[in-house]
Amino acid sequence: MSVSKLNHRNLFIVLLLGFSSGLPLALTGSTLQAWFAVDGISLLAIGSLGLIGQPYIYKFLWAPLLDRCVPPLLGRRRGWLMITQLALLFSIAGMTVTNPNTNPSLLVIIAFLVAFFSASQDTAVDAYRTDILQSHERGLGSTLTSWGYRTAMLVSGALALLSAEYIGWHNTYLLMAGLMSIGLIATWFAKEPQVESQAPNTLRAAIIDPFKEFLNRKSAWLLLLFILLYKLGDALSVSLTTPFLIRGLGFSLSTVAFVNKGVGFIATMLGLLAGGALMTRLNLFRGLLYFGILQTGAILALLQLALAGHRYDLLVFTVFVDNFCNAMGSIAFLAFIMSLCNHRYTATQFALFSALASVGRVFVGPVAGLIVTYFSWPTFFVLSLAACLPGLGLLCYLRSSFNHITTSH
Repeated sequence: MSVSKLNHRNLFIVLLLGFSSGLPLALTGSTLQAWFAVDGISLLAIGSLGLIGQPYIYKFLWAPLLDRCVPPLLGRRRGWLMITQLALLFSIAGMTVTNPNTNPSLLVIIAFLVAFFSASQDTAVDAYRTDILQSHERGLGSTLTSWGYRTAMLVSGALALLSAEYIGWHNTYLLMAGLMSIGLIATWFAKEPQVESQAPNTLRAAIIDPFKEFLNRKSAWLLLLFILLYKLGDALSVSLTTPFLIRGLGFSLSTVAFVNKGVGFIATMLGLLAGGALMTRLNLFRGLLYFGILQTGAILALLQLALAGHRYDLLVFTVFVDNFCNAMGSIAFLAFIMSLCNHRYTATQFALFSALASVGRVFVGPVAGLIVTYFSWPTFFVLSLAACLPGLGLLCYLRSSFNHITTSH
């Protein structure tokens, strides 16, 4: 495909929107966990912070409203982008009104609002990207989205941890809120997609038809179960990564920022590139199987680190392997989810599948806290390894009809 045929403006906007989409996630996840950990909050409470991410699971419930309702300004896609981004800017800034020691409940409530607006923005970004990019641009657009998203997670993860040591948590979250202006600028200068299909005429059409279409497919319920299980072990193993490194192994905030976030970022970028290159040569089933085995094997490195203790060399190796393998698994998994979407209902169905994929990441937090509190870190990683097996087993069970499942619609 000639470079001259690509719409560079739209691709650059997609890159910036990927950054805007990725920025809030760590602020209610690993960075918030670090804030609680540094302030001496219990592991049980820190594990329960994972429940803040529930909006990422349930976003498919209000995703049809983003298809059905058209804001009065900027159009259907850009209007919702602007609304959610403004809400994120103010709610992230609102997290600075308290701290884990004085009023943790209020902080958690505001963080939940951030997660809600973030999940809503993700839905708007997915819909915008699907509508604005031509078919020959979607591969590059997905790559740019991932790069922007991962860069934002580095900023709200590593940069936030580093800045917290020097300017404090409140100023750090104010800085992160200000960075949401990148998404606002992108939305303002973006073009509203011109698509043949207009907004659904009725709320029923927006809500019911996408679900009905999918559930009428062969093996629909097994596909939903597979989406839930494929990255469950991975989600469990990384749910307490930051407390594990800080409280479990005694590494400093700066070390965690540099290794877990910095080295992890580089490993993730390389894993995305490697996964994308290999997926051009592998069919979807083999990609999911091979990369699923790799992300399962990466948990063995975490188990080895837990047994070895405070070792910098093993920390760097483990973080690199874990992030590299999980990025490859994510490439195959995203390709699988995209293959399931009927193009008439992309926004709602994508929201449904990605929300279901978030279930493990959200609800394993309390379970992880219980395991570590009453058992040990090595036991935690052994159970994480075991949690990977059902998804791989179901994948093998679906092999005979896999191509039919993902292409019949």
